[in-house]
Amino acid sequence: MSANEIFISVDIETAGPVPGEFSMLTIGACEAYRPDRTFECALKPTSRNFDEDALRVTGLSLERLGREGHESTEAMSMFAEWVHGLCKEGGTPVFVGFNAPFDWSFVNYYFHRYCGSNPFGFAALDIKALYMGATGCRWSETSSRQIAKKLKPRSSGDHNALHDALYQAELFRAVRSIAAAAR
Repeated sequence: MSANEIFISVDIETAGPVPGEFSMLTIGACEAYRPDRTFECALKPTSRNFDEDALRVTGLSLERLGREGHESTEAMSMFAEWVHGLCKEGGTPVFVGFNAPFDWSFVNYYFHRYCGSNPFGFAALDIKALYMGATGCRWSETSSRQIAKKLKPRSSGDHNALHDALYQAELFRAVRSIAAAAR
């Protein structure tokens, strides 16, 4: 692990499949190698659009988040401040996600729309792809369930953004260990 790189596991829950049309509802994040350093935030929906399956799996309510969530500008500013705080001594934040393209698309969109820039820059590290490269497995063998069978993490995902970020961080550390052992 490079001293300059601060790996930050990020998970989100959304009201649907694409940013702009559907809302990001919650953000959970932790420093991958210091999982006691966490961030969690609920956001007010930016639209009334939703996919029933997305809300059912998370148990989130657009009405409740409309009352209790943070405005997007406030939420993303708080998240950016937290990321900058982790990197205050010259570290570079690296966005880490499980199926990072999905989470990244929302986080990047929201950072640019509501804060003007993304503290992670323009790239994300995908745990699924990292696992595939470290093990030589097929893409079809990179589901969370299949990876967990092989790596036997102590935690598990439950569609709570912070819980899932912590779970992803555990998977990330395990996959990095496999890659380091192969060198």
